[in-house]
Amino acid sequence: MEAWEKEAYAAAAIKGDEAALFKRIEADKSKLYSIAYSYMRNETDALEAVQETVCRVWIKRKTLREPKFFTTWMIRILIRVCMDERKKKKRELTSFLGIRKETAADEQETATDSRVDMAEHVKALPNPYRMVIVLKYYRDMTITDIAELLEKPDGTVRTWLNKALRMLRVDMSQWEGGNEYGHKEQSGAGQSGLVER
Repeated sequence: MEAWEKEAYAAAAIKGDEAALFKRIEADKSKLYSIAYSYMRNETDALEAVQETVCRVWIKRKTLREPKFFTTWMIRILIRVCMDERKKKKRELTSFLGIRKETAADEQETATDSRVDMAEHVKALPNPYRMVIVLKYYRDMTITDIAELLEKPDGTVRTWLNKALRMLRVDMSQWEGGNEYGHKEQSGAGQSGLVER
């Protein structure tokens, strides 16, 4: 697309032409995706950031004064979206793990490692279990809200949550070298170290 076409589409988009806005965004889609990917470091989050950017561009389109600065303006919005999303994920992960910030550098490094490890364990869960964990602990949704969202019975959601937590306990206990309490398992018949709830 030529520079004058880009500017013409941007001018029409500012005035409210939705088709012109999408054509203008289409001209920069690969640039937007590559920037989003460099911030978010995975395809799904990058695509979500681009989608959120498109929504914000549509909402704020009348605030742009010069159509020739459309690309720069849109990239600034994208960067803000990416940074907001990263901060949000960091807060969610911190609250999920219940880790407080410690003043000593060693303690901060250990806490960061634990958060990263927990995030990796959550990512490794099967899809329905991971979804329930994220909605429950990252989005603070109730079991009933999750059941409505997923269109599943409450009992199914509770089962998925229980199984996901059990899987996380096993994964974390293997990582720590003991059971979920960090102790070495004692030899005994049928002792798994997990508490059934």
